[in-house]
Amino acid sequence: MCCNSSHTMLDRITPVLLTYNEELNIGRTLAQLKWAREIVVVDSFSTDSTAEIAATFPQVRFIQRNFDTHADQWNFAICETGIVSDWVLALDADYVVPDEAIAEIQRLDSGGPADGYRASFRYCVWGKPLRGTLYPPVVVLFRRKMGMYVQDGHTQRLKLDGAIRSLSNKLLHDDRKPLSRWLAAQDRYMLLEAEVLSAKCWSELSFADRVRKLPFLAPSLVFANCYVMKGGILDGRRGLYYATQRMLAEALLSLRLIERRMRQI
Repeated sequence: MCCNSSHTMLDRITPVLLTYNEELNIGRTLAQLKWAREIVVVDSFSTDSTAEIAATFPQVRFIQRNFDTHADQWNFAICETGIVSDWVLALDADYVVPDEAIAEIQRLDSGGPADGYRASFRYCVWGKPLRGTLYPPVVVLFRRKMGMYVQDGHTQRLKLDGAIRSLSNKLLHDDRKPLSRWLAAQDRYMLLEAEVLSAKCWSELSFADRVRKLPFLAPSLVFANCYVMKGGILDGRRGLYYATQRMLAEALLSLRLIERRMRQI
């Protein structure tokens, strides 16, 4: 990819996505990436119409790989798919980059002191953003050769050898897959989270993780945080839905932790 001074930051970025049965999300995400010369999608052999939807975007290079871990899948995507750009924009299939965020990224200095940029999110329920969320900021834009993913509980964490700054504009987290898919995923995630938490000594845990290890205290606190402190009560049914989802996820973790303890008796 040419990197002469007349090009903007967008010309130096390859968006990268991981997918598995994302037909309800992938079209919206790709539609906001039409500025990219190339988009790399690494798919875990979807059985829905994810591949067909991706094929309608001419910039997409669609690659399939059997899933093992999130970290390995991401490392394959950024290191072994023939990407030549200096920067990658690593997105989940339900991350949507609004126009304001695209304009901000375009103004960034690709040769500046930052080696990565983290983004905060506006969490959406049924396509409408909530006032607040527990979803943490994520480093989504970084110099490709300076980043490597490691597995951290149920998901991945980027290790970046360089300076990280924050984007001013937020991305959208807009997952429209059905509740049944969410429940199945959360059960898998919390099984892994329980393994990680159980393997650590009490002194090694953060305050939040110590609370999570106390059976069924975390679910009630999470609900109160989402519904009251984060303003979910002002978002009507969408706010109640999100708060209940997060409460249920923590309840699944509590059940998995109790299950592990009973097996050790």
